[in-house]
Amino acid sequence: MKSFFALAILISVLSGTASAQAPSFQPKRTVDVVVHTGPGGGSDLFARAIAGMLRKENLLAQPLQIINKPGGSGAVAMAYLATKKGDTNTIGFFTDVWVTTPLVQAEARFSLKDLTPVALLIHEPGAAVVRSDSPYTTMTQFVDAAKKNPGKLRQSGGSVTSVDNLIRLLIQKSTGGSWTFISFPSGGERTAALLGGHADLMLTQLQEVREQLRAGRLRVIATLGEQRISSLPNAPTLKEQGIGIPALVQFRGIVAPAGVPPEVVQFWDNLMRRLMATESWKKYVRDEGLEQSYLDSRGLVKFWADQTGLIQRALSEGTPLRVRQN
Repeated sequence: MKSFFALAILISVLSGTASAQAPSFQPKRTVDVVVHTGPGGGSDLFARAIAGMLRKENLLAQPLQIINKPGGSGAVAMAYLATKKGDTNTIGFFTDVWVTTPLVQAEARFSLKDLTPVALLIHEPGAAVVRSDSPYTTMTQFVDAAKKNPGKLRQSGGSVTSVDNLIRLLIQKSTGGSWTFISFPSGGERTAALLGGHADLMLTQLQEVREQLRAGRLRVIATLGEQRISSLPNAPTLKEQGIGIPALVQFRGIVAPAGVPPEVVQFWDNLMRRLMATESWKKYVRDEGLEQSYLDSRGLVKFWADQTGLIQRALSEGTPLRVRQN
């Protein structure tokens, strides 16, 4: 723990004098990028988008190779990264589930504290979506139906420790509604379950369902943040619909294995800042309805601590009901 925070402080001190200099580290071979989802999952899509933008903008001489390590709600990916101690050609893309899983799973032997913080990149606004032919046009209507028929309605989701399930638990605790959560390993599978009539609701990030929304196959019945999403100005928030719960958000960022030198962290920090200055990145963020939320390694340490407290509150307030693994 002490070495973890010491590294973050050291990086912060060095960045003041070294940020304007060319980084002393450069990857010499293909960079392995570890994500905790299978192909088509949010982290997989995000990593591949960044790899494509870096290639298009000619910002990185070496390609990024996506390494899918699904399983254990992020535990498998964290454990894999933990075996790469000192590996300067491996990074990982983390999300909120990497914070949640070690809090609730005894078998999760590693956490973000066992890795090297690099940067927070974005917050990803979420939404409650249903099929376009669903009888529910608001989240309030869905909750009312769930009250009348406890456990009958089904939510297609990710891991049981992900934000979408935590939000479900909080809504149920707040409203008294009850519906089943069905966990799928990839974004494509949970979307297919909703489209195929095997689920009635998804609480998801827009990136995972953007094409289905554009094609008119899915409909947004609520947004999950504090404010309305600019790309969905007519979609009310949960709060506007009388559902007052903490606004949990999906976040994404970069970690490295433990034991990498500070210049590796500086390299990725500089590279991401350069990427964020490009038109490719700006268009991507705009088109996907994302919110850029950049924090360097030191800011990321504090952010993790704050999110841990918020998620612990959500876990203590929510009551798990009829969670089923698929």
